Amino acid sequence: MKSFKHALIGLMALVVAPAAFAQDNVVRIEAGADIQEALQEALILAEPGTVIELPEGRFELSAGLSLDVSDITLRGAGMDKTVLSFKNQIAGSEGLLITSDRTSIENLAVEDTPGDGIKAKGVDTVSFRSVRVEWTRGPNAENGAYGLYPVESKNVLIEGSLVKGASDAGIYVGQSQDIIVRNNRAELNVAGIEIENSYRADVYGNTATHNTGGILVFDLPNLPQMGGHSVRVYQNKVVNNDTPNFAPPGNIVATVPRGSGIMIMANREVEVFENEIGENASANILLVAYPREYNDPTYNPLPRRVYVHDNKHGRAGWDPDGAVKGMIAPRTGTPVPHIVWDGVVDGFWAGLFGPDEEETIMIQEPEGTTFANLQFVKDYILPWGADPDRDIEAYAGSYEFRGPVKLPQDTAMAANN
Repeated sequence: MKSFKHALIGLMALVVAPAAFAQDNVVRIEAGADIQEALQEALILAEPGTVIELPEGRFELSAGLSLDVSDITLRGAGMDKTVLSFKNQIAGSEGLLITSDRTSIENLAVEDTPGDGIKAKGVDTVSFRSVRVEWTRGPNAENGAYGLYPVESKNVLIEGSLVKGASDAGIYVGQSQDIIVRNNRAELNVAGIEIENSYRADVYGNTATHNTGGILVFDLPNLPQMGGHSVRVYQNKVVNNDTPNFAPPGNIVATVPRGSGIMIMANREVEVFENEIGENASANILLVAYPREYNDPTYNPLPRRVYVHDNKHGRAGWDPDGAVKGMIAPRTGTPVPHIVWDGVVDGFWAGLFGPDEEETIMIQEPEGTTFANLQFVKDYILPWGADPDRDIEAYAGSYEFRGPVKLPQDTAMAANN
């Protein structure tokens, strides 16, 4: 089998020359009319350890690309210099589908895919560095759902990248474990950055601006990996999230109100700290239960063990949208407080007296931060109802969570330096 593959490689070298040539485990793709064929053939025939280099230029592709060989780096000349356009794509939906381990995508752009930009599924150790994914017509319900989209994967690194125009989430990591999302920019998406049904994620140093919602940490029912937990969202800039929601109807993100900064839904052990959050017209931070009916007996729809502290809050809540306008603002008035917890808890006693200390919301914010616990369950239980609890000091406390996520690709880079 190996000799057959080597023979194929020799044959393909003749077929694709001079569009691609190899030297010292580096395959360089040359610009030309047949660049799509040359690139896909290089992705198929590459040996583990190969670096595939793309030239500067704008290249129109009519079919999606795929990679199932492990230990491959695909590298362009820069996110604004090497552009793969899928505007006229007629085959496949993703721009690039990755199903192999230890893969790195670097210094290139993917534009105008009919579906997701770059998807990695079921892989161990995948990195996206200085990658741009963009739908150039701006916010539109017909844009692809996800920009950078690792799912069911482990050891995920997304850094220094830019995503614009996704009709679901620009940077989305779902049902995955051990994740770092750092120093990226997400704008003009429905959700800028979303961590969903995942374990152990660090989201830091990012800018989420001009999205519908800036950063979402969700857990949803009926998925292969349940019980999302251990997510740290810190030192991000989450400002001016003002794009009207353009998600197709039926998607859970279609319910995200325009002007949401950070939204935590049905997740546990989430720490939100040292972020700059402001100019979000619905609210800066929303802590909410899953709002739909579900039939998954393993699912817990409540946010638990959430610790919010030391964030810098700017203006919020002056022009609420969606459920914030319909359900929250009538109870809190306008402007809606910086931080809102819906107060949905588990059971009668928790409704009256609050959840157990190990399951509640802890808040330690600077003076002047406004807050409301809407006490939805207590309001339902008591015949005379219950007003929102605005006493932020009553929620003072802290949780000690895990330390930073450590990834093998970071360890390897440190060793090489």
